[in-house]
Amino acid sequence: MAIDFSNDRWQEIRESAREWWAGKLERPLIQMRLTGADPGRNAPDLRKEYFAAFYDFDVSAETIVDRWDYNLSCERYFGDGFPHVWPNFGPGVVATFLGGSMKTGANTCWFSPKQEQEIRDMNLASDGDTVWLDRINATYTAAIERWQGLVQIGMTDLGGNLDILSTFRPGEKLLLDLLDYPDDVERVTWQAHKQWWFYFQKMNRILQPVNPGYSCWTPMYSEIPYYMLQCDFSYMISPDMFEEFVKPELVASSQKLGNAFYHMDGPGQLPHLDSLLQIDELKGIQWVPGAGQPDYDHWADVYRKILDAGKLFQIWGNWDVYERLVSKLGTARGICFITGADYSKKAEAMTFLKKWRVI
Repeated sequence: MAIDFSNDRWQEIRESAREWWAGKLERPLIQMRLTGADPGRNAPDLRKEYFAAFYDFDVSAETIVDRWDYNLSCERYFGDGFPHVWPNFGPGVVATFLGGSMKTGANTCWFSPKQEQEIRDMNLASDGDTVWLDRINATYTAAIERWQGLVQIGMTDLGGNLDILSTFRPGEKLLLDLLDYPDDVERVTWQAHKQWWFYFQKMNRILQPVNPGYSCWTPMYSEIPYYMLQCDFSYMISPDMFEEFVKPELVASSQKLGNAFYHMDGPGQLPHLDSLLQIDELKGIQWVPGAGQPDYDHWADVYRKILDAGKLFQIWGNWDVYERLVSKLGTARGICFITGADYSKKAEAMTFLKKWRVI
């Protein structure tokens, strides 16, 4: 059986997403994905991996895409849900295009400099080693040829802001650079910005115009360029340092993107929320409480502040937690909720979607 989706469904997805991004959708955007359906075909021999980088280079891009096709054939999409793949080559893979090294293992990818430099001596530019870039581009090409626009193919995780710099100045070194060499930090930050955008555009030249739209590791659909911006490094710096070293680049990227979102990970990023909400071009916030923290509904004040600022927000997961949060907020407008269940729960899923006027 082919992937259970159609061009007519894509038109519905586009219309709802367009209204949501504009703040005009009267209901929440709810992406429902049910797994465990009959794929109508045999499973391929290739193992399922969360990281595409874990596949050996002797495994062709076409073989990887066939594995993804099987995975998608086991899924069914309801509400605002759609077939989506995200070629995951690790968080901040653009570092490998600029001279960094990747190491895989323990269910993740690490990036490190091939040779450490002082920030005063550092210049971030393409280093000519295209092994991972070629692998990503080959995967994109194979996916576009296989699905011809039926599946939304997400942008790989290029990395964020000072996170890229922290690959080349690991540990506490970049923190000290903020104090000792602020001008050099800013100089290299803008070099990273330039390179990030070079590769974002380069990859989109492969994906567009066949790809239905734009997405990334968070599969929110957008007809116009979208990305989930981030700076996990900001967990360790003050609001004043965020204003000086992080925000200017975020503003510039938000202005270049049609639909910009920002990923905040954990309570340590909350001191920067007010600053982020002042960025006019930033459409919304994805705030994740983080490991060991209470669930989403515990943080209603945070989400209320986001909505009151005229921004959107996105959350994942549990239907009951979603409903408790909405009950506290008093509204579901402006929320993108990405959720799922086993296909055996289809009846319950349809009841949930009907309750929220998604179907």
